[in-house]
Amino acid sequence: MAKESMNVSEWLRKVADGADEDFLREAVRMMAQGLMELEVSDMTGAAYGQRSPERTNYRNGYRDRTWDTQAGAVELKIPKLREGSYMPSLLEARRRIDKAMLAVIQEAYVKGVSTRKVDDIVKALGMTGISKSSVSRMCVELDEVVTSFLSRPLLSPCPYLWLDATYHKVREGGHVISMATVIAIGVTETGEREILGCAVGPSEDGAFWTEFLRTLVRRGLKGVRLAISDAHEGLKGAIAKVLTGASWQRCRVHFMRNALSLVPKGAQDMVAAAIRTIFAQPEKTLAHKQLERVTDGLGERFPRVSELLTAAAEDILAYAAFPREHWRKIYSTNPLERLNKEIKRRTQVVGIFPNRTSLLRLTGALLLEQHDEWAIARRYLSLESMRKLNEPEEYELPAELMVAVG
Repeated sequence: MAKESMNVSEWLRKVADGADEDFLREAVRMMAQGLMELEVSDMTGAAYGQRSPERTNYRNGYRDRTWDTQAGAVELKIPKLREGSYMPSLLEARRRIDKAMLAVIQEAYVKGVSTRKVDDIVKALGMTGISKSSVSRMCVELDEVVTSFLSRPLLSPCPYLWLDATYHKVREGGHVISMATVIAIGVTETGEREILGCAVGPSEDGAFWTEFLRTLVRRGLKGVRLAISDAHEGLKGAIAKVLTGASWQRCRVHFMRNALSLVPKGAQDMVAAAIRTIFAQPEKTLAHKQLERVTDGLGERFPRVSELLTAAAEDILAYAAFPREHWRKIYSTNPLERLNKEIKRRTQVVGIFPNRTSLLRLTGALLLEQHDEWAIARRYLSLESMRKLNEPEEYELPAELMVAVG
C-alpha cells in the first residue's frame, strides 16, 4: 500500500495533463483502496502486518467488488475480517441510495405514477432526475443481475437447508392476489451462509415446492443432511421426494404455537414450560425420554397436546442428531424468519406489485444484498464444529456425563 500511496500524486498530475483516462480510474481505485486500508486498520487496532498489543482483530483476505463511479467501473479489493464484517464507508451511502431509488421506482410502477412525478420524487431524495427510458433501463439491468444471481451454479455442498415462504399482494389477470415468495438459505460445509434461491408462485402447494427444490438440485444443490421448515404438507412432501436421504426438522417455534393453540389460555404458560424441558436436554436419548414423560404428564388434561407430541417426536428432535454447537441455529426457521421480516419491511413501501416480475426483482435485489453481507461476515457455524458432521460419535455425551445427567 505504501508504494501505491506515493504514486497517487504522479497519476493525478498525468490525468490533469490529459495523458490517459485510465489514470483517473486507477487514481480513484488507489485512493479508495487506501481509505479502506485505513478504516480496517482502525477497526483491527493495527496496520497491515504490524505487531501491536492494541490489536483487537485480524484481517482475513479480500473479496472483489466492482464500484461504479463517474470515472467508470473501478475494481476494488475489500478487506475481510476474521471476526465480524466490514463494509467500506464509501459504498454505504451509495447502497442506501440504490435501495431508495429502487423502492421509489417500484412504488411508481404500482400506483401508476407519471414519469414526471417519479422525477420529482427522485429529486426530493437528493438525486438527479430520472426519465422513463432510465426507469426501463434500470429495471432491465436489475432483472439481469437478479436472474444471474438466482440461477447461478451452487458449487458448495450445503448440509443445512432452511425453507420458508412469505406472501405479497400482486396484480394479476385484473385481480389482486396473494402470491407466495419461497426462499431457501443454506450453510456450506465450511460454515458460511448463502442465499440459495427464490421463486414466486400463486400458492405454496406441493407441486410448486417440488419444482423449486428440483431447480435447486439442477443448479448443483447437494449434500443436504437436514432441511428445516414448518409443517406445511406440500413442503414436507417435496422435501421427502426431492431431497432423498435428508432428515427433516420441524420448526420448534411453529410447533410450540401449534401445541399451545390446543390449550386454554390460562394453562398455556404451564404447558409451554413443560414442553421446553424436552428441548433443554443435553442429548438426544435424554430428550426422547423427557418427551415421553411430558406426554404422559399432559395426557390426562390435554390429550390433544399429548397426541401431537407423540406424533411429532422424531420431527421436532431431528436436530439432536447433529453437533450440539449447531442446535440453537438448526432447530427452527428463525434465521429465515428474520430475513423474511426484513423483506416485508422493504416491500411494504410498494404495497401491491404490478406483476410477478416486479416482485421477484425487488425481493431478489434484497436477497443479493444480504448474500453479499453474509459473504464478508464471520462464519455462521465454526469450521471446527462443521467437521463434526462427519464424526457422529462426537455428538454423544461422554458416558460419565450421561450417568450424571440421568
